[in-house]
Amino acid sequence: MIELGVNIDHVATLRQARRTYEPDPVWAAVEAHLGGADGITVHLREDRRHIQDQDVRRLRDLTHIKLNLEMAATDEMVAVACDIKPEMAMLVPEGRQEVTTEGGLDILADEARLKDVISRLRDAGIMSSVFIDADPAQVEAAARIGARVCEIHTGPYAHAFFSRGRDVRSPAVLEELNRIRVAGRAIVDHGMRFNAGHALNYFNVQPVAALPEIRELHIGHAIISRSVFVGLREAVAEMKRLMRESANRLQA
Repeated sequence: MIELGVNIDHVATLRQARRTYEPDPVWAAVEAHLGGADGITVHLREDRRHIQDQDVRRLRDLTHIKLNLEMAATDEMVAVACDIKPEMAMLVPEGRQEVTTEGGLDILADEARLKDVISRLRDAGIMSSVFIDADPAQVEAAARIGARVCEIHTGPYAHAFFSRGRDVRSPAVLEELNRIRVAGRAIVDHGMRFNAGHALNYFNVQPVAALPEIRELHIGHAIISRSVFVGLREAVAEMKRLMRESANRLQA
C-alpha cells in the first residue's frame, strides 16, 4: 500500500520569519498524523533556514510515526543523524543559494565518500535513502554504495505537467513519467525501495502514485499551502485520498 510522508519544513519557515515559537512543527506533525500521514520529513539544512536542531530532537521524542531526516552528506549531519536516530536519513544535494533542492544527488561524482556515509548510517541502525534523478546510472551507483531506498526526483515531471497545461497525455509529460517508471523498475530490480517526491501536488500526483511498485511519496509545499485554507489535517487527508485512489485503480 502506497504511503505518504509529509514534509513540514515550511511550517518552520513561517515561524522563522518572525523568529518566534509558532507555528510549532511538532504540532504540525501531529496534525499530519491525524490526517493520515505515514511519516514526517524534515530537511535540516546546513544554514538552518527553517528546521532547527531542536525541532528534529522534539519530533524524534514526541511523534509516533516514522521520521525521515533529509540531510547533506557532511560529517556534521551524519553526527546529528547518528545521535537522533531517525528511521530514515535521505542524502540530498544542498546549495546555500538555492530556494529548494534543485536536482538529484550525483552519486557517480562522489561514490567513495557517499559509500562511507551510508556505512556510518547503517552502523547506527538508520535506513539510508538517496534522492536522485531518474537516471539508471545513478540507480546502479546507489546500489553499489549500499543505499536501501532511492527517492526519484519528480521535479522534471512536475514542470512538464505544468508547462503543458496539466495535460497528462502530453508527450513531454509521458516521457518524464516513463523515465520515473524505468528508474523505479531498476531500483526494485536492485533490491531497493522505490520512493518519489519533489513538486508533487493535488493535480499531478495521481499518475506518479499509480506507478508499479512505488512505496512512498514525500510531499511538502503543496500540502502546507493547501493547509492555509483548509487546515493541515484536511490537506493531508485529501492528498492521501488522491494517492490511494490512484494506487487502488492500478491494483484493480
